[in-house]
Amino acid sequence: MKRRVVRFTLNGEQREIAVYPNDLLLNVLREQESLTGTKYGCGIGECGACAVHVDGQPVLSCLKLAVAVEGCDVVTIEGLARDGELDVVQEAFLDHSAVQCGFCTPGMVMMGRALLDEKSAPTEDEVREHMRGQLCRCTGYAGIVRAVIDAGQREAGVEAGVAQ
Repeated sequence: MKRRVVRFTLNGEQREIAVYPNDLLLNVLREQESLTGTKYGCGIGECGACAVHVDGQPVLSCLKLAVAVEGCDVVTIEGLARDGELDVVQEAFLDHSAVQCGFCTPGMVMMGRALLDEKSAPTEDEVREHMRGQLCRCTGYAGIVRAVIDAGQREAGVEAGVAQ
């Protein structure tokens, strides 16, 4: 099999990476780019640990061929923080103890960020519905749901339920 050069933006930087036609985006990110925040969980799109954003949409990188991101903008968990500052979703996960073993956390954060990009003030039911494909074996999801809701409130300038 012959490699093909794929050109895309990765966490704000232009990349040209030689990949085989059957290389998965997940493996390219982890093995060629050393971005190990994106996790290999199930390999069949069932757990959500490999979630990244492609052109602003959440994508399971274990199901996406690397050649399919030609010309796209790809953001991984490592790319959410800007100028040394965590994304508000990352901060909220820390503040709400929404992290236990941490394996699922990058995918959870990426999905939470995607939801807030679509809807700034989601309800608990909307968060649960959006996150339904994200599996965590350590938590009861309550802290994760609270973190996403709180992150939305922070972005809207609402603290402790009171507008500022």
